[in-house]
Amino acid sequence: MKNFFAFIHVSCISSNLFAQTMNTIAIDQVFEAWAKPGVPGASLGVIQNEELVYVRGYGLANLEYDIPNSENSVFRIGSTSKQFTAACIVLLSQQGKLNLDASLSSFFPSFPEYADSITLRHLIHHTSGIRDYLQLAYLKGLSEFDYYTDADILNWLANQTDLNFQPGEEYLYSNSGYWLLGQIVEKASGKNMARFAKSEIFDPLEMSSTHFHNDHNRIVKSRASGYMPIDEENYRISMTTLDVIGDGGIFTSISDIKKWDDEFYNRSILNDEFWEIMTNVGKLNNGEDIDYAGGLIIDKYKGQKTIAHGGAFVGFRAELLRFPDQKTTIAIFANRGDAAPWDMAYQVADIVLKDVLVEDESIEATSSDQNQTQEEYSLEQIAGDYEIESGITIRFSVNTDSLDVLQIWNNASYSISRSGLNKFQIPENDDLTFTFSKLSDNSTQALTIVQAGSITVANRAQAFDGSGIDLTEFASTYYSEELDATYHFELVDGNLQLRIASNTSAMDCNLIGTDALFIQVGQATFTRENGKINGFELDSGRVQGMKFRKQLTL
Repeated sequence: MKNFFAFIHVSCISSNLFAQTMNTIAIDQVFEAWAKPGVPGASLGVIQNEELVYVRGYGLANLEYDIPNSENSVFRIGSTSKQFTAACIVLLSQQGKLNLDASLSSFFPSFPEYADSITLRHLIHHTSGIRDYLQLAYLKGLSEFDYYTDADILNWLANQTDLNFQPGEEYLYSNSGYWLLGQIVEKASGKNMARFAKSEIFDPLEMSSTHFHNDHNRIVKSRASGYMPIDEENYRISMTTLDVIGDGGIFTSISDIKKWDDEFYNRSILNDEFWEIMTNVGKLNNGEDIDYAGGLIIDKYKGQKTIAHGGAFVGFRAELLRFPDQKTTIAIFANRGDAAPWDMAYQVADIVLKDVLVEDESIEATSSDQNQTQEEYSLEQIAGDYEIESGITIRFSVNTDSLDVLQIWNNASYSISRSGLNKFQIPENDDLTFTFSKLSDNSTQALTIVQAGSITVANRAQAFDGSGIDLTEFASTYYSEELDATYHFELVDGNLQLRIASNTSAMDCNLIGTDALFIQVGQATFTRENGKINGFELDSGRVQGMKFRKQLTL
C-alpha cells in the first residue's frame, strides 16, 4: 500500500487484512491434500485488476530433488495451449497471409475430397468433423508414452475416408483440428509455429518462460516434472517424448501467464480486432451458436461471464479461468495426473468472487428434485454403464465402500465416495458431483453430473439378455484400412475379449444388443451379409463410424 494511503483508519486496514487472510486460508484448504511432504502438486495464481494478488506453489515440482512448485515453475499445460495456436492463426489472418475461410484442401491437397468443405474456422471451432488423432492413436493401441511424429499424424488423418459428421453440422472437440492449424501456421508463415509464436507473441509480451515444446530433448529451466500416482504414497514419472504441438505443447509458468492475461485488457501488442476474433464463438450450419471460440470456451458461471480452457496430458493438468467483467483470472497448473484444476479453479472463484457469484437456480432445482427420495441406494444398485451419448459411456463399478469410475471415451479412471444421500464426489472436491436417481428394477436409471455449474444428464445403458446368442460368431480377426489396425476377438472361458494387435492386454466385451458389443475402446456394431457377420463399425467418442472388415481365415 502506497505511503499516501497511510492516513486511512487503522480499523479499515485491519478489516481488509483480516478478509484477505480468511480468503487465503480458504484457498489453501482447496489444495490441502497437496500440502503434505513429498508429493507433487500445483502452482496457483489469482490475478485481479492486472495484479497477482495471490500466488502460491503447492507440493513439489520435482520429487527427486525436493524442489517446490512456485510461480516460476514451468508446466506443460496440455489443451490450454490451444488459445496460443488460435492466436497464431488470427495474427496471420491479420497480416494477410491466410484467410480464415480458406479450405483445408488448399493447404493439404492430399486429403480426401471432404477437405474442400472444411475451412479454418471449422478447425478453430471443432466443427470440422475430422476424427481426433489422439483417439485414433488410442484405437491403434498406442498411448501418450509411445512415439510418433507429425508425418505419422498427417498420414493417419489423410487416410480417413470419412468424417464424424459433415462440416458445420455438429460440434465435437477434435485435437486433429488444432494440430492441423499448427501445421498451417508453418505453411503460411514459412517457419514452424514454435518460432512464429516466439517472435510474434512471447518475445513482444516478454514471456521468457513460455514456448511451444516441439523438441523433447530441449532443456527447460525451472521445469516441473509430471507424475502419476501409483497409490496414496507413491508416484511414477509421467512425461512424453512426443514433439507434437498445436493441440497442446505449451510450457509456461504462472508469472508468464499473467502477462498473457494482462494483454487481454491492455492490448498493447494484440489489438481489439484480434481479441474480438479470438472470443467470437462458432456457429453451426443451422445458425446455432456454440460456446467454443479461438481455443477458448465462452460460458457463464453463477451469473458471470467466463472465458476458460483446461488441459490434460500425461502427468500434467491445467486450467485458465477468466472472469472478464470482474478482471479476475485464476490459473492452476498441476504436475500430477490425478489433479482436477478445472474444478479447483471454480472453488477458488467461489472464494474470491463470493460477493458477485450467485447460485444457479437450475442446479438447485435439479438437486432438489433428486433429493426428494429418502432412500439411500446401495452401491450395487448404482453400479453399471450410463450412456451420455452414442458411443460415449461412463462406467461405475463397486470398490469396497466407494465407486470406481471409468470414462470410456478418454480411458480416465478415478474413485468417488458418497457425499450425500445418493450423491458422490471425488474426495475433497465438491465441484464435480454425480447424483443417481430413478430406481427401477432394483437399479438407478438416471445419472446427473454437475461440473463447475454445467449439468450433464445420462441414462443407464439398457440391459440386454444375450443368453441365446452364439458368441462364437463374433470371434474372429477384423481389419480397418483407415486405422491400419487389426482387432482380434476371442472367447476365453466363455467370455468374449478383444486384443488390439499392437497391445498385449485383453479387453472384456459386453453384449449390449443382438449385434452390438460394449468394449473399453467404445461400442462396436456388427454388420452382416447373407446372415453372416462381415465386419463392424466402431463408435469411440471423438471417432465415430470407424469401419472394420472381417478377415478371411485360411
